[in-house]
Amino acid sequence: MSRREREVAALGAKGMTNRQAASVLGLSPRTADAPVASILSKLGFSCRAQIAAWWAATRPSSPGVGN
Repeated sequence: MSRREREVAALGAKGMTNRQAASVLGLSPRTADAPVASILSKLGFSCRAQIAAWWAATRPSSPGVGN
């Protein structure tokens, strides 16, 4: 998974929308959509909630985006 995909997944797991994640990362909302679509495809998921649940279950809790 790319750095950007990890960043967007981490922010999504914190409950942020694509638009909110884009704002935090200094991206346009449409630019933030691409990593989400890529993650959905790579992991065979159908919605952002699955990404958030997967991220929360597989990543240790630590400060910082993408950690």
